[in-house]
Amino acid sequence: MRALLDFIVRYYHWFLFLALEGLSLVLLFRFNHYQSSVWLTTANTVVGHMDTWQQQALRYVNLGKENQELMRRNLVLEYNISLLTDQLAKLTHDSTFTERRQAERFDSLNMIPARIVTNSVLYRNNFLTIDVGERDGVQPEMGVVCGTGIVGIIYMTSDHFSIVLPLLNSRSHISCRLRGTGYFGYLKWDGRHPMYAVLDDIPRHAHFKVGDIVETSGFSNVFPPGIFVGKVSAIENSDDGLSYKLFVHLGTDFSRLQNVAVVAQEFQPEVKALEERADSLAAKN
Repeated sequence: MRALLDFIVRYYHWFLFLALEGLSLVLLFRFNHYQSSVWLTTANTVVGHMDTWQQQALRYVNLGKENQELMRRNLVLEYNISLLTDQLAKLTHDSTFTERRQAERFDSLNMIPARIVTNSVLYRNNFLTIDVGERDGVQPEMGVVCGTGIVGIIYMTSDHFSIVLPLLNSRSHISCRLRGTGYFGYLKWDGRHPMYAVLDDIPRHAHFKVGDIVETSGFSNVFPPGIFVGKVSAIENSDDGLSYKLFVHLGTDFSRLQNVAVVAQEFQPEVKALEERADSLAAKN
């Protein structure tokens, strides 16, 4: 308290100057119409700019939630397009039981939003790290998607983080199909361009063309069927000449990836446990 009083006594002339300056400004703007109007106009302009900056800051803070909602909507739209394409190709009645069942399954997906912590596209075996883990409900072998398609599969988890095995990894093999045809194969990355992958084992009698859409087949408990993967960009014969090898232009640009979502399917743990039981019985025999 003594130090505060000494400070006030030492610099009292500055405090007196500021008080008189403030009083003079109040008298100036209160009893002079021109100066008063200038003050009000300037003050309103400053307040308007501050409100604008505040709104921009709030919009920036909410970008993450908006991006996750857009991602979910984009995936739903891609899936609906898949169903409509199948219907047009078949020229049949409204929707089959299988299509309705798939739509219900897609609607029941629990999508856990996440952000990319570390990313790489320069190696043959790339990995991603995301900021959600076991405490958020993430488990190994769950699928990871973004607004433009699939990203990869959860490889390893901790309490708060997870490692993702992305498409851009030589060990990644994801079952995919040509939309509207039912022909499927396994999507692999050849380690070359980060925007292209290879779909193997497409039979010779299959009918398709450059530009056809490639999507998840649903032949696993990782991804539901109908999630967009990419488009056919080129067609070649396989090495043994018994099938086709399709080059797929991926919908996901991994070099710009920031926000993703982990797909937790409702019955995934049950299916996984059943498959492990079947594997153990087969090993005993």
